[in-house]
Amino acid sequence: MMTPHRCAALAHRCASLALMFAFLATASFAAEAPFNAAQFEAQRAAGKPVAVVFHADWCPTCRAQAPVLKQLMQTPEFKDVTLFVADFDTEKALKRSLGVTQQSTVVVFKGGKETARSTGDTGQTALAALLRRAVG
Repeated sequence: MMTPHRCAALAHRCASLALMFAFLATASFAAEAPFNAAQFEAQRAAGKPVAVVFHADWCPTCRAQAPVLKQLMQTPEFKDVTLFVADFDTEKALKRSLGVTQQSTVVVFKGGKETARSTGDTGQTALAALLRRAVG
């Protein structure tokens, strides 16, 4: 049987959860997603800000770059950017089409066109400046 005290506690918990979900819904940040050709082309065609990072698990530079990009993508400044993570070893057609020859390369697009690229950057300042080329 539900006592008035337990009922009030349950109502408080439900209200807290509702508030948390409302906050999370309004605090939507940029997406980081595995590379998907159809999604990438759709976003580019729509002129949305997009970046592609060519990552390889065996690459020490890529391993250093990944957490920096992840942190940047969670900031409000880059909330509209979609970062696609392409596997350097398997996305051969994408590498050819973009002229990418090295892992840890980030290619940035704005308005459907490439606006910047960088290879080997792991610094937060340099990567933030690069991503700004998608939104600025």
